[in-house]
Amino acid sequence: MNESRFKRMKDLPSTHLLGTGTPMCSGCGGLEALHQIYDILGSNTVFVNAAGCMTLLAVYPFTPFRGSWLYTAMASAPAGAQGIRDALDILIEQQRLAAAEDLQVVVLTGDGAAYGMGLSSTSGAMERDLDFIYICYDNEGYGNTGQQFSGATPHAARTATSTGPHGFAGYKKDLFSIWAAHKPAYLATVIGAEPLDLARKIEKAKQLKGPRMIIALAPCPTGWDYAPRDSADIGKLAVTTGVWPLKEYIDGQVVHTRIPKQRQPVEAYLERQGRFAHLFEPRRDEQLLQELQDSVDSYWADIDS
Repeated sequence: MNESRFKRMKDLPSTHLLGTGTPMCSGCGGLEALHQIYDILGSNTVFVNAAGCMTLLAVYPFTPFRGSWLYTAMASAPAGAQGIRDALDILIEQQRLAAAEDLQVVVLTGDGAAYGMGLSSTSGAMERDLDFIYICYDNEGYGNTGQQFSGATPHAARTATSTGPHGFAGYKKDLFSIWAAHKPAYLATVIGAEPLDLARKIEKAKQLKGPRMIIALAPCPTGWDYAPRDSADIGKLAVTTGVWPLKEYIDGQVVHTRIPKQRQPVEAYLERQGRFAHLFEPRRDEQLLQELQDSVDSYWADIDS
């Protein structure tokens, strides 16, 4: 990227900055959510990015963000955020930085870091009541290295390391409940395909102090095996089938911000993704399909009761 192009990019609104000239996959659901989140948070931010898909946004010495950017190892982003937050607070206390020029410290990780490698450092940051926003783009696998299974991979999904006839034998970790147990200032699930819900939650998080945790389901064309043009539709199906509940935790209470009144069958979501093709071909796996439907039904039965 040459200097003249970089200067032109700086003059573009943030909706054009993210993804401009970057080698991200077409139809990336994580980037779709990040576009919207960054539009609300704005340039008065410093992003602490753990190794993962979004690392590809930055090509040294440039990033598509108008604010600041720090790259860390996969497990270290919350520790990096602590150092930045402490440094900003010291500068403000010493009157070397005006309070009006303070920055929002934002961690950006994939599910490999959030659900696995970085879980302990994230737990410690919440225990210390770190004033930061944590955004996890959850594409349900180690997408940057070939979609190996992670702690976020759903039951029966086929991954690069779960190639048997029944897909991944494990179950997706309930990160929302794990984070909620720490009693953060705010916690929410979002998805780029539901922009109004996402915007309300990010606006709310922006106004608060303390640990603010965001989990964004990130439909992934390359990892989930579907055409990039279908990302928004698959995102909406994740919500309308009840697979991805939209909810928030605040003041000790969990509130569902959208409850699908007439949920579509879970297979309407599964059949659009090649990672679940083995459930339908060469013959339907009725037992596994029913197990997946029962799991979603059980979740919503507890909410409705």
